[in-house]
Amino acid sequence: MKRLRLKADGRIVELRDGQEFPLAPEMPTGPLTVRDLRRRTRLTQLEFAAKLGVPVETIRNWEQGKRAPRGPARALLAVVAHSPETVFAALATEPSAA
Repeated sequence: MKRLRLKADGRIVELRDGQEFPLAPEMPTGPLTVRDLRRRTRLTQLEFAAKLGVPVETIRNWEQGKRAPRGPARALLAVVAHSPETVFAALATEPSAA
């Protein structure tokens, strides 16, 4: 499993042997919208919202431009753009009780 880190400047790097290696962006040139990202994952709004753990209304508002993802949601979407399977797998697992 890849270990990824989101840097403060928005870059995503892969951690290997204690070193950081930048990931080449897989996004097309220009900004990737939430709708484009959801369509790339081949999920409905309801499925995408469930996988991210947000209300479907949030996804609709982002896609319609009524609101924009901020803070942690924006970071999460940036990681989803690079490695959706990894993110969805991580979000699907229950954290172990420590």
